[in-house]
Amino acid sequence: MPSDVTLLAFDTSAAHCAAALLVDGRVTTRVEEMTKGQAERLMPFLNAVLNDAGLDWTDLDAIGVGVGPGNFTGIRISVAAARGLALGLGKPAIGVSTLEAQAHGQTRPCRAVTEARRGTVYAQVFPDGTPEMLDEGAVPDDLPRAGPVAAQTLVTNIAQIAATRLAGHQLRPAPLYIRGADAAPPSDPPPVILP
Repeated sequence: MPSDVTLLAFDTSAAHCAAALLVDGRVTTRVEEMTKGQAERLMPFLNAVLNDAGLDWTDLDAIGVGVGPGNFTGIRISVAAARGLALGLGKPAIGVSTLEAQAHGQTRPCRAVTEARRGTVYAQVFPDGTPEMLDEGAVPDDLPRAGPVAAQTLVTNIAQIAATRLAGHQLRPAPLYIRGADAAPPSDPPPVILP
């Protein structure tokens, strides 16, 4: 991990707003538990993190963001904010899977596992597996498990992983959805447009 990077990472993929500020190899974090309201809270929350450190948005070298899997709306909030900030600041935004953040620092091979609701979990084998959704009871016990981890650890790991990817970064962050959205399209017919 580069020691001279100033990077702000954040995550709203679960019932929290979490941020980690990486400055000269040191990480400070802030977490607010919340089940809803992340869209309204995220930007003031991030401003407070920067203000507490005596920094401005222009002091950042990059943005790190948790891209899921997790709460559908929460992931969209974080990823949209990271992409908007990257565009406005002219700085790179680096997406990090929450499963990879859980497995960060663990002996490999390991399997990151986190709750996905309705009796299912999201799981991924590291270093080379792909993310999948499994029934809770169907997760093999052949590898050590990584996770779940506290929001503070999760966002710290997102910041550290993003910093290591800064030199070779090119892609915009994108949500990592394993399950489709719970929302269904409207069942009413579309309105008729009159001439």
